[in-house]
Amino acid sequence: MTAILVAAGGLGLFMLGMMIMTDGLKGIAGNHMRRWLARHTSTPTTGAISGALTTALIQSSSATTVMAVGFVGAGLLTFPQSLGVIFGANIGTTITGWMVAIGGFKLDLGYTALPLLLLGVMLRMFARGKINHVGWAIAGFSLLFIGIATIQEGLVPFQGMVTPDDFPQDTLFGRFLLVLIGIAITLVTQSSSAGVATALVALSTGAISFPQAAALVIGMDIGTTFTTVLATVGGSTAMRQTGYAHMIYNCMTGIVAFLLLGPATQVIGMMMDNGHGNEQIGLVAFHSFFNFLGVLLILPLTGAFARLITKLVPESGARLAERLDPRLLSNLDAASDATIATLRDMTHATFTLLKWQITAERPAHLQREELNRLLLALDQTEQYVNKMQALPETNIQAYQRFNHALHSLDHLGRLLHRCGQWDRIETLPSDRRLARLSRLLVAEIDKLGAADDWHEATGRFDRLRELFRRQRRSYRANIVARASRGGAEPTRTLEKLDSLRWLHRVSYHSWRIILHLEASRDITNETVPPPKPPSDDMKAVTPVPPTLMTPP
Repeated sequence: MTAILVAAGGLGLFMLGMMIMTDGLKGIAGNHMRRWLARHTSTPTTGAISGALTTALIQSSSATTVMAVGFVGAGLLTFPQSLGVIFGANIGTTITGWMVAIGGFKLDLGYTALPLLLLGVMLRMFARGKINHVGWAIAGFSLLFIGIATIQEGLVPFQGMVTPDDFPQDTLFGRFLLVLIGIAITLVTQSSSAGVATALVALSTGAISFPQAAALVIGMDIGTTFTTVLATVGGSTAMRQTGYAHMIYNCMTGIVAFLLLGPATQVIGMMMDNGHGNEQIGLVAFHSFFNFLGVLLILPLTGAFARLITKLVPESGARLAERLDPRLLSNLDAASDATIATLRDMTHATFTLLKWQITAERPAHLQREELNRLLLALDQTEQYVNKMQALPETNIQAYQRFNHALHSLDHLGRLLHRCGQWDRIETLPSDRRLARLSRLLVAEIDKLGAADDWHEATGRFDRLRELFRRQRRSYRANIVARASRGGAEPTRTLEKLDSLRWLHRVSYHSWRIILHLEASRDITNETVPPPKPPSDDMKAVTPVPPTLMTPP
């Protein structure tokens, strides 16, 4: 009983080491790894390479997958490009097995890593900046091998007592049963790396044979996807497509590996007979080989595979808040990507509504329905952003992007409030100057919709806002003077002044939304100008909470 508890504790140390090391490596990489991944995924092939390298460096395939999903949700990657990242992550995650096989068995680090653990903890406690994260990574790295040594120590009493005969035999059906056992182990431990490490220890003690260990590893590779699929239930379309793509791909790779198990056993047996290598290295080599082969086979078919997944998990409709998946809230960067993409979609939809209202392209009831749809999406986005505020700040870039998203959300709420001021909109066609100015706003909306160049649109909407501000002052002087001479009804004069003020504020909020969303697109891009402070004539504007409105 004591030996079992020791082995279980060793497995816990190994899993804890994996988590700590991953946190440390992610801290060292910072936001650079994220930006690098986004820039080197132009094709499925480069995505696979980038996914493999990213996972190998941060030692977390789930973190890489979350990044990919966030990029898809933000429109930075197409779904086929994200598949390349997912394929590559499967290769990168096999690095853990190599570390265990070489460091834990070949070099036999074991408890010699204890001083290294102390060093890592001291750096974590007293160092600052990147060195602090380096210390955490060292501590996690040390715990990996201490955990392996503890598992070995716990399994020593079972040497000779537990043999390969106690497991399903090396037959086709026996191997299939072992694959199922491997899946079950991964579902319990929630970590394929921990399962592979356990299989390596069992192989080293002679409890299982190479083909049995290889079948277990195949099952573990498949089992790691079920957690992803369960995590995507009820999530966004992009999240569910990613989860199912990961599961189907790993099942396909597992089938290929199962067919190769016989030849691989013969090759490893021949090498052992000739005195070359050992079974532990052979097991991790087989793990890496079938994952690498799976990527080579699927890459030419990525387009067809993506079409298959989109048929199995079709788009769920035109909900503006579709991208705001709660599962992305575990990562501030990914959640910011989804929020910013949602705000861009909502901005396009709001501009379309403005065009409908000014030109009367759509009936009033359709305008009301669209406004209510936008206000509902705004409320959902605000709730999502409130949850994001509880997330820890990972880096200054993430904070800045979140800050820009908040500004955009604020101005979008104010703009939608203006869209509900039907009386001011209906006054625009009654005056030639107001009609002409409103057509200028429609023209800018059409330009943005045609070119989708937000950087250029920032300057255009800024100039439009300045023009409306000047017109507001001159128009006010002229129309008030005319009313004082009896040339216009005072009530009608006030309505026209309100309509011009409406145009000015709509242009102002539109400019600020575009400015902040463009700045958030790439926070490190020095060509994006910093947001200008509000002009004096707009500082007095107080926020009005948007409500569902209908024309009087």
